[in-house]
Amino acid sequence: MKNKGLMATVIVILLFLGATLVYQLGMSRGNDQAATTATTSEKADKTVGILQYVSHEALDAITNGIKEGLKESGYTEGDNLTIEFQNGQADQSKLATMSQQLLNKNADVLVGVATPAAQALANVTQDVPIVLGAVTDPVGANLVADMDEPGGNITGVSDKAPVGAQIKLATELMPDAKSVGILYSSTEDNSKYQVAEAEAAAEDNGLTTKKYAVPSSNEIAQTVQVMAQEVDFIYIPLDNTIANAMQTVVGEANKTKTPIITSVDTMVEQGGLATVGQDQFTIGVETGKMVAAILDGTSEPATTPIYTFSDGETIINEEQAAFLGITIPDSIKADATMVNSDDATTSSSAE
Repeated sequence: MKNKGLMATVIVILLFLGATLVYQLGMSRGNDQAATTATTSEKADKTVGILQYVSHEALDAITNGIKEGLKESGYTEGDNLTIEFQNGQADQSKLATMSQQLLNKNADVLVGVATPAAQALANVTQDVPIVLGAVTDPVGANLVADMDEPGGNITGVSDKAPVGAQIKLATELMPDAKSVGILYSSTEDNSKYQVAEAEAAAEDNGLTTKKYAVPSSNEIAQTVQVMAQEVDFIYIPLDNTIANAMQTVVGEANKTKTPIITSVDTMVEQGGLATVGQDQFTIGVETGKMVAAILDGTSEPATTPIYTFSDGETIINEEQAAFLGITIPDSIKADATMVNSDDATTSSSAE
């Protein structure tokens, strides 16, 4: 009898311990689920307003990269992210109106893709965080006080191109060239900044320069026709007006087989000869990640340095080089990414 009583007591104790263990496990799982829910809720219901200056392949790639950077950081459009997108189509009055519209959408962060778009956003708020998506000279554009310590509600990514490396590449591909014509828009601050750099780089490489400023896209075709008679090759800095009319530039330059050195990869794919620069999509991804960090509350624009790229990739249009009768030195080709005008990569650089 005593044994039976002892066994019953043991069974009761075991049942009690088992119930306690099950309860504790349930509480632990519940806490884990609560923590997961809390983490998810932190990334929920965010709104990002994107203002793009104009439509062309380079800026479109940046905007797509921004969305990818946000996604990689846990913000997916249609899930926990709303993106309000506006495209100014190079119209300053539209940029001003659209900036106010985005502000009225109560965006948590605003993004300006290209300098004019960023300037328009800066004019409507000094409170809502603004992230620059591809602004060449944020200080010169009066958007930030300092590249390392912006000091206000604005930070972002600079797409500053290695102009010196681009001009040097041109002389290596065209060793007989004596002169370069710089084609740019007279209305874009970011272009003017690079023109001075290009002039200095050309002089360092023994080239004479001539500047060709166009006030609007209507003058581009005629200007390129003139350039083709006066210079050995054309250089295009980071310029949205020219980028938007790249097919026109290429069409006119090809009539006289005048080579074009560009500042971005997408313009090489459109018929430019070559560049040294950053992939535009990658610029967008970095921008998106910076936006996400601000949404997370882990960074503030005032103390977040402007992101700049330390190097660039050599990109050459092999098809265009053949058309122009230019032989690509093996030393350059070995380390370059070769593309064709149909936007298809034909061979990649050695890793």
